[in-house]
Amino acid sequence: MYQIISQQDDFIIINKAPNVHFHSQDGSAGVVAQAEIDLGIKLFAVHRLDTPTSGLLILAKNPVAANCFTQMFTAHQIQKYYLAIANGKPKKKQGWVIGDMAKARRSMYKLLRSKDNPAITQFYSTSLGAGIRAYLLKPHSGKTHQLRVALASIGVPILGDSLYGEAIDDRCYLHAYQLNFCYLGQEFQFTQPPQQGLHFLAPTMQTCLLNEWLLPAKLDWPQKP
Repeated sequence: MYQIISQQDDFIIINKAPNVHFHSQDGSAGVVAQAEIDLGIKLFAVHRLDTPTSGLLILAKNPVAANCFTQMFTAHQIQKYYLAIANGKPKKKQGWVIGDMAKARRSMYKLLRSKDNPAITQFYSTSLGAGIRAYLLKPHSGKTHQLRVALASIGVPILGDSLYGEAIDDRCYLHAYQLNFCYLGQEFQFTQPPQQGLHFLAPTMQTCLLNEWLLPAKLDWPQKP
């Protein structure tokens, strides 16, 4: 269900497995509740991941720390980077996806042309061969399903995403890859490559992670339009 990546005085970092619920459902403990049971302490969620998404999560150990992290997220002081894989080729290899989001059918969301309170996503991509591309995603807002909607809106829905795409695969290929932030004057960086998924574990993807995308913040990201 999860692995503990780091144990700090005020928070823990966990690596959530794909297809694990964030919240408890149908009488089964979600990942936060299970971590509370395992550690025997109260934990406070300060951000979340969709059920099919794997990767890094911050869980605060007390209300003061939770409030601090919430303020940091609100002020965009926590940098998050995600990995995704999709079939096809977008019109631009790097760029931005910006637009308001609205609810659609079947618990889906759609991207609108308006930009009153937009979801903002920066992306960088590279070919993995055979019509498959890897995406490094940097969200600048925290909307529900934001990254899944962003890639679907530019014609490259995430591989294995049963809600926004058509391709059936061994998992939904979206992973919370890296977190960078400063907490109480101390700099933290946590990086967790995906551990599940044939395409994530393919040699071409591993080469990309070990070389090009090891330090996402240092990449030549496209400028905002």
